[in-house]
Amino acid sequence: MTDHHGEFDSVTGKSTTGHEWDGIKELNTPLPRWWVISFYLTIVWAIGYWIVYPAWPLISGNTRGVMGYSSRADVAVELANLEKIRGDKMVALGAASLADIEKDPALLALARAKGKTVFGDNCAPCHGSGGAGAKGYPNLNDDDWLWGGTLDQIMQTIQFGARSGHAKAHEGQMLAFGKDGVLKGDEIVTVANYVRSLSGLPTRKDYDAAKGEKIFVDNCVACHGDGGKGNQEMGAPNLTDKIWLYGSDEATLIETIGNGRAGVMPAWEGRLDPATIKAMAVYVHSLGGGK
Repeated sequence: MTDHHGEFDSVTGKSTTGHEWDGIKELNTPLPRWWVISFYLTIVWAIGYWIVYPAWPLISGNTRGVMGYSSRADVAVELANLEKIRGDKMVALGAASLADIEKDPALLALARAKGKTVFGDNCAPCHGSGGAGAKGYPNLNDDDWLWGGTLDQIMQTIQFGARSGHAKAHEGQMLAFGKDGVLKGDEIVTVANYVRSLSGLPTRKDYDAAKGEKIFVDNCVACHGDGGKGNQEMGAPNLTDKIWLYGSDEATLIETIGNGRAGVMPAWEGRLDPATIKAMAVYVHSLGGGK
């Protein structure tokens, strides 16, 4: 790079900046006046915006602005107005039983609409926006329920959760047979293949079915029941219906049997009001898998 201040370009007749790269000289071309004016106007506008509206974060809040405007406050007002409109209906929803809500078209429509909104805000991150679930999170559209799919059972699960710490929460959990030293590695592999066979899934050719059945009877029947049909009172899943919460491949089953499972469903009692919990129970029940 060389420096040649005051030099003019013979082609354009414009002065150069004095910068040169590989024989190419940079022209000293000022920005258009309209662009410069627009740029300074945006700075003035920004300063004005900082003064008029809330803008800068502070240690314990933010600058309020001379107008004191807040879009969040507007939303809060709109929600409050909506609650006033729905007030009497929500009172009626809270007073009605679950069975009565399903019999009343108006209350049912309100419960489903309210439940859908609340579900999207609180439950969708785990169960998905349509309740289809994911690995470790139950699908709420099918008819396979760990703790029961009736309206009352669904509401109980929403209210108190599972392993949530609530006094009335569901507490059953899958034991860690390997980590706790109850079963050896080869026994876990054997019983995992036996469990796969209950759903008609392929098993290892050399696995001992009789041994797998004995291990299952000695260790698993107490929760999963004879034949692995499950037990909703304990949250023990049906192992014969080909619906799996964590997966049915051998490696996943070995991990489940060896290390256990103890997923948590939060208790919504205290976080949501009773009428809202009822609405969410009705909505979940309406997704297609409710009994």
